[in-house]
Amino acid sequence: MSIASFEVGEHDFLLDGAPHQIRSGAIHYFRVHPSLWEDRIRQARLMGLNAIETYVAWNVHEPDEGAWGFDGNRDLGAFLDAIAAQGMHAIVRPGPYICAEWDNGGLPGWLTAIPDIALRCSDARYLEAVEGYLERVLEHVVPRQVPRGGPVLMVQVENEYGAYGNDKVYLRSLVSTMRRCGLDTPLFTCDQANDEMLERGGLPELLHTATFGSGAEERLAVLRRHQPTGPLMCVEFWNGWFDNVGEAHHVASADRNGSDIEYFMASGASFNLYMFHGGTNQALWNGANDRGYYRPVVTSYDYDAPLAEDGTVTDKWWALRDVIERHVTVPQLTGADVPAERALAPRAEVCFHAAASFDSMIDAEDGEWVASDTPPTFDDAGLWQGLGLYRADLPADAGVLAVGEIRDRAWVRLDGEPIAEFDRASRKNSAPVPRRGGRLDVLVESRGRVNYGPRLGEPKGIVGGVRTARGELRGWRFLPLSLASIEGRIAVVVREQRDADGPIAGPVVVFGSFELDQAADAFLSVAGWGCGWVWINGAMIGRYTREGPARTLYIPAPLLRAGRNEVTVLELASSDGGSMSLVGAPDLGPTDS
Repeated sequence: MSIASFEVGEHDFLLDGAPHQIRSGAIHYFRVHPSLWEDRIRQARLMGLNAIETYVAWNVHEPDEGAWGFDGNRDLGAFLDAIAAQGMHAIVRPGPYICAEWDNGGLPGWLTAIPDIALRCSDARYLEAVEGYLERVLEHVVPRQVPRGGPVLMVQVENEYGAYGNDKVYLRSLVSTMRRCGLDTPLFTCDQANDEMLERGGLPELLHTATFGSGAEERLAVLRRHQPTGPLMCVEFWNGWFDNVGEAHHVASADRNGSDIEYFMASGASFNLYMFHGGTNQALWNGANDRGYYRPVVTSYDYDAPLAEDGTVTDKWWALRDVIERHVTVPQLTGADVPAERALAPRAEVCFHAAASFDSMIDAEDGEWVASDTPPTFDDAGLWQGLGLYRADLPADAGVLAVGEIRDRAWVRLDGEPIAEFDRASRKNSAPVPRRGGRLDVLVESRGRVNYGPRLGEPKGIVGGVRTARGELRGWRFLPLSLASIEGRIAVVVREQRDADGPIAGPVVVFGSFELDQAADAFLSVAGWGCGWVWINGAMIGRYTREGPARTLYIPAPLLRAGRNEVTVLELASSDGGSMSLVGAPDLGPTDS
């Protein structure tokens, strides 16, 4: 990409001095297999977009303090280079807070676990960590700015800050750090198209942008009150929506989207489709929302986007392309550029041939156990995602077990026998227990950290202690089980032969396989299963849950191979039939329309 200039002009964005409308689409590199980046970016260009926007998730790059990574689907620099290779520009939004329906809003657990730390403000400890984060991340952004021959047009400061705080000193400290690190492209803020939020979240010296999902003319008029001169931009046009566990699959009509895109195009306002391509909340990275009731986000981040989770062009893609084409020249679709409809995905039955009890993965003498008089939180033990096993001696006359709060789901056993299940979403946190005493095990799953609002950074696990009819239950041992720890234990566990499909009582690990003629995108049906995690050929593809709405998990083709493919399932609850299969198309559940 040739060296250019990019500025915020009196009325327009100016690229090499000429008015420039940004037509952008969001793709989060960390939600997409890196071998698929090129295809997803290319489809954005073919639809008529000229830029790609991405968040940067701090906890992806520094999951533990000082443990930095920019490899694989964390390679921000390679993603920006892939955008440039398609002749497109980039918008980078590094937060440090991103929301994005991502675990903890992108903030690392080790940071939010610091006692009494104040987030997203001028707290000295928080700012020191943020400064270190921005220094590392911007090493990959600064040399790729437009004035240096790269694709990066603009960089965002914080994210929808007006919905959370009003600390202008904090915002200016972020600006200072970004400039010191070498950013000389325009910086901007974004907030919902609301007068109070725009005032609280912006700085007069920076470009204001807005976020909304409908009513473009009205919402941009609100933005204009806070941005008297310069270009108008909706940096998040919500062309779909995310799905929470237990709710319907959200869709937004192409006609409704199209009318707003028509207004953007006709008025010259810039926009960013959130999302152009959603991708997948792989592994344990999904976030959660709590507005009086807790709801984790599902594994699929399809978002009803123009480009579906598996990269298939949708009717919405065609409809929005038609709107854009009425105003500007878009790439001609000939030959290999003509998008294909979704092909029938490969079908296959998963044959489960072995199993291992969860208990066989646990060594009572394991040095990782933490002793504590009262049950520690996950955060107390340095566990940011995964499972935690709490163990104590239950007296014979306990009568009832009552937990202050479970975050987020727990399976309770007495001497290995299931006796209760607690769940944060249903607010069930107490149950009668057998009169006999014995070894009490409480296995707790963190189902995703809240990514928006005042509960950002809250601890996981058992919070508030455990009581019985006799009083506080004390004398606990806690075993933190991160994803890496669980994968290590699964690798060495002794497998017992399993002859046939049938009901499964968790927690249990089952091992299976299926055959493919060739690698291709696939969809794994999890109908009939309870609550658990799935690995394909050693790669953790996400979680499933009986509450839905999604009944399939997407398996990207790069994770598969011709011939035998291995499946590992950690079922935490129970399965009705104990069988899984590859099906021909995704099933994201009943819709809300």
